[in-house]
Amino acid sequence: MAGSTAVSPAGSVVDGPAVRLRVPTHEDAFVWHRLFDDPEVMDFLGGASAELSVYEELTARQRRHDAEHGFCLWTLLDPAGDPIGFTGAQPWPRPWGPTGETEIGWRLARAAWGRGYASAAARATVERVRAAGVPAVVAMVDPRNARSVAVARGLGMEPAETYVSPRSGQSALCFRLVL
Repeated sequence: MAGSTAVSPAGSVVDGPAVRLRVPTHEDAFVWHRLFDDPEVMDFLGGASAELSVYEELTARQRRHDAEHGFCLWTLLDPAGDPIGFTGAQPWPRPWGPTGETEIGWRLARAAWGRGYASAAARATVERVRAAGVPAVVAMVDPRNARSVAVARGLGMEPAETYVSPRSGQSALCFRLVL
């Protein structure tokens, strides 16, 4: 998809397929629930689909994060304007891992994999958090997830620590990028 562009939430252009990021609406909770109700999408996130209430809380929290910090996990829209997942940044939400740091992340519907959307949207996210004055970001990635490892490395992120989730017992590789 060379020569195409993505638009960040701030309106600036970054390399990659044309995608848009918008603050999630309440209706996006239903969309995210539908898009991620797929064992392959959830494979590196514990494998099980989340209840709708999880996405209702998550989208509400992201609206607050955007209002307070100027960034959040945005709904990711494809060139036609259809939601295909989310990408963005938020304060690390758990009591273990890179506590106190800003995490960037992405999750796409399976039908959107392999098209460069995650990379383009992640680059727009890095640009937006840099503009918000965030000095560095982390990405927590299951080391078996080659696609997410590739997105993190493509952003110029370097592997740092490994954490073990107390809930699942799975390892997560913490990538870091100084902005």
